[in-house]
Amino acid sequence: MAELINNDYNEDNIRSLDWKEHIRLRPGMYIGKLGDGSSPDDGIYVLLKEVIDNCIDEFVMGNGKKIEINIKDGKVNIQDYGRGIPLGKVIDCVSKINTGGKYDSKAFQKSVGLNGVGTKAVNALSSHFLVQSVRDGEMKVAEFNGGNLVKDHPIEKTNLRNGTMISFIPDNSIFKNYHFLKEFIIEQVWNYAYLNAGLTLEFNGEKYLSKNGLHDLLSHKSDVESLRYPIIHLKGEDLEMAISHSNAYGEEYYSFVNGQYTTQGGTHLVAFKEAIVKVIRDFYKKNFEASDIRQSIVGAISIRVQEPVFESQTKTKLGSQFMWPEGPSLKGFIMDFVKEKLDPFLHKNPQVSEALLKRIQQSERERKDMAGVRKIANERAKSANLHNKKLRDCRCHFTDEKNPNYIHSTLFITEGDSASGSITKSRNVESQAVFSLKGKPLNCYSLTKKIVYENEEFNLLQHALNIEEDIENLRYNKIVIATDADVDGMHIRLLILTFFLQFFPEVVRKGHLYILETPLFRVRNKQETIYCYSDMERQLAIQKLKGKPEITRFKGLGEISPAEFGTFIGENIKLEPVILKGDMKIEGILSYYMGKNTMERQGFIINNLKIEKDIVTPEIDPLAPINENAESEI
Repeated sequence: MAELINNDYNEDNIRSLDWKEHIRLRPGMYIGKLGDGSSPDDGIYVLLKEVIDNCIDEFVMGNGKKIEINIKDGKVNIQDYGRGIPLGKVIDCVSKINTGGKYDSKAFQKSVGLNGVGTKAVNALSSHFLVQSVRDGEMKVAEFNGGNLVKDHPIEKTNLRNGTMISFIPDNSIFKNYHFLKEFIIEQVWNYAYLNAGLTLEFNGEKYLSKNGLHDLLSHKSDVESLRYPIIHLKGEDLEMAISHSNAYGEEYYSFVNGQYTTQGGTHLVAFKEAIVKVIRDFYKKNFEASDIRQSIVGAISIRVQEPVFESQTKTKLGSQFMWPEGPSLKGFIMDFVKEKLDPFLHKNPQVSEALLKRIQQSERERKDMAGVRKIANERAKSANLHNKKLRDCRCHFTDEKNPNYIHSTLFITEGDSASGSITKSRNVESQAVFSLKGKPLNCYSLTKKIVYENEEFNLLQHALNIEEDIENLRYNKIVIATDADVDGMHIRLLILTFFLQFFPEVVRKGHLYILETPLFRVRNKQETIYCYSDMERQLAIQKLKGKPEITRFKGLGEISPAEFGTFIGENIKLEPVILKGDMKIEGILSYYMGKNTMERQGFIINNLKIEKDIVTPEIDPLAPINENAESEI
């Protein structure tokens, strides 16, 4: 007879955790997902943000015009030149939950970190945490490990400038195999610069400064030459906006609350989009479709409010309920601002209003032309029986980003029966899906979106992703391109990248697109097997295993057995994020890699193939010393 479950429930079952134990046990409550640094919203970047937010709040209150950020070998140092934490409260401010100066609204009227949690979470989740505060010739330092105070330095005299410095190393027992990607940090730093005119941020010696706020942001993020009219930049006391229209597909928005980049938008972004549509309809006295007005728009909004309430501690989405001063609602406030600023601007700038009208009319024509094609394509997708023919779906669907499991949902895009077969057999059927391409996809550079519906591969792919209309209902958080490590595989990778950049750039900009890294070599003896992702790793493995281990070179995904594939797409999966740097222009990227420059593109492919370089590199003595001075992540 099966053993009965003990259902006793008494005082012994009740346990109280102190602040640091709770944070370490449930880090997701405080910083969202953990991750390894391959995604811009991974936990290590949230730790970085929590510290910088405090520095920004000092600047907003008129204290300190420079913030220094240095990251090397996984260690972070952040220095501001504000007032410095009051010396007698330094330890409390970084180690006592719900403790801070921001509960006093007089001291911090419109700051980001109002919950008294931020630096405490950083402290608890770091294997090393040091805080230093300087005020009026005196300095206080305290050191922690995992939130535990390990050294309380006495207050001493100093000649250092006023300010606060925090140093920390994320705990690698929590953030496993983490690495900082400088591209993500640079974008984070730029966002702080755009929202805080006059503030200089210095990251690893490079200075970042913005004079024109959101105008600079859109100039930095967009290909200015492709904009249909000059950026409209409007500012008020607590609200700033910038908009233009481009030739690209989709909508692109950047929204901020009290300097916080709300990547998931919220009530302010919804109101902003509605306000633009209403004001433009009223200006032209025509009831345009909202989608025609917003098609190809690039916009940014920054608002400062008292006591904002976000939907989570990571503050990526502004909630619908928060304290708002007497007067119009938040929606009304934004609507009034856009009407008062945008309407007269369009009247005073007829060239801009004419260009805007032409862009809307073009979108209107394209939508009507696409209606019949889209209907036929949708019917074709249904008759093709997508889920049997092309897509090996996962069991769970995570289209709702509030679902904590959404972060694990992944679609692998691969080519060929052998490669897709290996991944399909070894994947996690709960959260990993596989879409199999048939041969090389079409080079869609410079083609219109009509081709997405007319081409069977593209049509079925967009249906699998559920992005026919927009990416709001994207069915998978991660889209992973999995191709062979040879010339054909690299070419297919570029063709898939072109598809997303040409028609669905938001997928890339929002960090959903990745490249699967698979090992190039397997080095093994009877006792141990080591998978190597580079020639240097192969050499190190040979040295470690000694003797004459068996060395296998994987030239294609189909050569990796399903049993081995499970190792590479499970907990130890290595993903290379596809990152659009701020100064990268999509049109220029596509023109270079997919335009009429065959020899240049061929050179790029060959020079960026790890396996091809290994083939032409002379054999290296496996016992020779290894040069480990290669450039690495910060």
